[in-house]
Formats: sequence, structure tokens, C-alpha cells
Amino acid sequence: MGRKSRAGAPRRRSGPGARPLGAGGFGSRAGDGDDAFQVRTVPGSSALKLYRCPACHQVIEVGMAHVVVWPSAAAGGVSERRHWHTGCWRREASRRGL
Repeated sequence: MGRKSRAGAPRRRSGPGARPLGAGGFGSRAGDGDDAFQVRTVPGSSALKLYRCPACHQVIEVGMAHVVVWPSAAAGGVSERRHWHTGCWRREASRRGL
């Protein structure tokens, strides 16, 4: 039997099925206007290369789930994509108010 939520309070999901702030499925959008970003989750099974997170500058290891983020208005395409640790992007999105 599942846990009941408090009177009208939304339940927070956690664990492997949870979606972090601004990190929905492929092509989801975080923010609006000129400050909007496209966000794609990368499951560990699809993470086949090493990347360096722009927030903490630590390596994102092969096999580690993470997110790929790029500005929606970017004309640069692939060159504008950045791979972030999920927690690092969650903090950045929160800081930016996304």
C-alpha cells in the first residue's frame, strides 16, 4: 500500500523514475522567451562517452545518467549543447528560475 499525501499537497517523486527540474524527456523545454533551453535526459545505458560538466567541471563518466542542455534560440546547434550532471543542472535551472 502506498503512502498517502498530506491534505492536498502534491507528492514528490524520487528514485529512478523521478524527473528533475527542467529535465523532462527528449526535447522538453525549460524556461520561456530568450532564456529557454531544450533539455534531454540521457540514460546511463546511452552514455557512451566522457563529458565534463560545465557547472562543477567534474567528469561525467561512461554509463552515468545525465542531461544535455542547449539554448532554444541557438543557431549553433550541436556546438551549443552541454552535458550536465543531473543535480548540477537542477541547481542551475533553479538559480535561473526555470
